[in-house]
Amino acid sequence: MRRSTGLVLVTALGLSATACGSGESPQPAASGGAADVTITVACQPARTAPQDRKAWDEDVAAFMKAHPGVTVKSTDQQPCFDPKTFGPKLAGGQMETVFVVPMTNYDDVIAQGQALDITRYTSSVKNWNDLRPDHRELLTKDGKVYGVPNVHYSVGLVYNRALFAKAGLDPNTPPRTWAEVREAAKKIAGLGAGHIGYGEYSGGNTGGWHFTQALYGRGGDILTADGKKAAFNSPEGKAVLQTLHDMRWVDNSMGGKLLVGWESLMMAMGSGKVGMMLGAPDVVTDVVTKFKGNVDDYGITGFPEAKASLSGGEAYMINPKATPEQAKAGMEWIDFRFNTVGKGRFDFARGKAIGNPVGVPDNAVYGDSPTGKALQEERVKNASLPVENYQTYVDAAATIPPKAEPPHAQELYAILDVPMSGVLSRKDASVDELLANAETKANAMLAAKG
Repeated sequence: MRRSTGLVLVTALGLSATACGSGESPQPAASGGAADVTITVACQPARTAPQDRKAWDEDVAAFMKAHPGVTVKSTDQQPCFDPKTFGPKLAGGQMETVFVVPMTNYDDVIAQGQALDITRYTSSVKNWNDLRPDHRELLTKDGKVYGVPNVHYSVGLVYNRALFAKAGLDPNTPPRTWAEVREAAKKIAGLGAGHIGYGEYSGGNTGGWHFTQALYGRGGDILTADGKKAAFNSPEGKAVLQTLHDMRWVDNSMGGKLLVGWESLMMAMGSGKVGMMLGAPDVVTDVVTKFKGNVDDYGITGFPEAKASLSGGEAYMINPKATPEQAKAGMEWIDFRFNTVGKGRFDFARGKAIGNPVGVPDNAVYGDSPTGKALQEERVKNASLPVENYQTYVDAAATIPPKAEPPHAQELYAILDVPMSGVLSRKDASVDELLANAETKANAMLAAKG
């Protein structure tokens, strides 16, 4: 499974907090400045990515030159965030001053007092007010701020523009409703043997994961507000399964092979025979770089009829044991490296020069704010990918509310694999029965979790 609880998105620059290795790379204090403050910062790119690591080290040197008296030490532990070692590392005094946490773990880290209240330091991030309010809110508890949003992704509709054109569809006007998706899928499937109009997962937890994506898009919920009961046996949940059932058995637009595991659908998409699938922007990057798809063939647009979008991402937090001076320096590093147009991870010209794919809009923490627009202008100006193929996604994603994965996501996804595989493998499958059975299993699991 490509995305799951605790996994975060790799940015188009390849300089994301997730590109980590192992070890520590201390940097000396800036020449002429006293080493009054020393901070450690997580997520230096691994030695296996030498160009990205060199760019990081250059940024560290530039930051220290601009901040005399501050010494920065980088660590490249992989993964940057490991929920199994996070607590012991913090308790043992080994946690970096600046560390990363995926969205799925925000609440736990904040509730357990494992992140500093940084409310007084948010002004150090010069573009703080341009960060999406809904993402800042995810890091705010009882009026106190505990982190700086760093990466955001939301799901859209990835589609093959070449197949659209071949089927007589306009690739510049992708579907905006599920009815339009269904009609487009029929036309693409009609191109001949081996063509699949719409691809979907059915197992390996990816089926339940994509069910959740589709359910959120229709306005449904996986769990009740208190997280204690299943909520997916709903009109929205039934609409998700009924649409898939009808596309598979009435329209015959989904092919006859059950797709289990993240790679299966990605391979099919890369073959050039699949018209559409749900996915975040990095699906385009992966289809092209890992599964040999033609970069010019793929586009992404907004989620059809979206009321919300399954979203993920990460934030930088400050060690609760940091001194005020360390906290301030840490926030200034976060501002310099991760939140400044044209610098650090947003130095798209440098990213392009060192061979990273630039252009896929896979990080929207700034939305359509002035900073967000400036970033998009820089991304387009330095693009190595066909950015016009992604513009409808950019336009839609800026306004669609994000919705995080549910608690106990992997257990729930495994349960929801069953109704997904049911409607895609059995013509006589009962949507009501499949959802009722899944609901019973989910409630039993939740009760056992307490």
